[in-house]
Amino acid sequence: FELRETLMGKYGEDSKLIYDLADQGGQILSLRYDLTVPFSRYCALNNCGNIKRYHVGKVYRRDQPQMNRGRFREFFQCDFDIAGTYSSMVPDSEVIKVMVEILSDLEIGDFQIKINHRLLLDSIMAVCGVPEQKFRPICSAIDKLDKSPWEEVRREMVEDKGLAPEAADRIGQIVGYHGHPKEMLETLRNDPNEVLAALRMHPKAKTALDELALLFDFLEAMNALDKLSLDMSLARGLDYYTGVIYEAVLVGGNVGS
Repeated sequence: FELRETLMGKYGEDSKLIYDLADQGGQILSLRYDLTVPFSRYCALNNCGNIKRYHVGKVYRRDQPQMNRGRFREFFQCDFDIAGTYSSMVPDSEVIKVMVEILSDLEIGDFQIKINHRLLLDSIMAVCGVPEQKFRPICSAIDKLDKSPWEEVRREMVEDKGLAPEAADRIGQIVGYHGHPKEMLETLRNDPNEVLAALRMHPKAKTALDELALLFDFLEAMNALDKLSLDMSLARGLDYYTGVIYEAVLVGGNVGS
């Protein structure tokens, strides 16, 4: 477990899934939601330098169990983490390469790694007219596009989260873009779409596109690029994400959590 204050403000809307406890002295504690925040706390308290590590351990989510899909309130999470000071995109490329190797060795079927950038998402929110205080809630809605149609996600943005309809429609012009990483970079940098034209002029978007280009060069040299898809709808909701974000999905398959 962790002190509750350590976990607060890290998980966005998913904070409601944290299990809270109280010790005999009344101290508010929480069961760990993931392995990332406890590792960050350890590094901060111990002044860790450059470090790479893997960790397998149990985590807990106050979620609705779905037994037939392998979703439980207690489950194992496997982390591979790199912390410290490194050249830009070197740690991310190594983590993604490890993902490719592990998923290939598991032989669970054909897979794809979706990738996006937090700064690119923030830029999309800004150029589409989303108020800054709504950036994270709207990103959480966008992230549901892998399970829900655009019309349903748009309704959530407008009716549940109070976003202006015209802002939602501008977002809708972008989130459908996905494809081979280098081809998508070319599209984002040159497509005449009005919203994309505004996006690539945003300073944060420029930084994100430059970092993604460097990352894709590294992954191409590692023979891992073809497993990736640059996907504008990937918008993980955890508040501690600041740079590149990615997740793996089975292609044409159905597997539990």
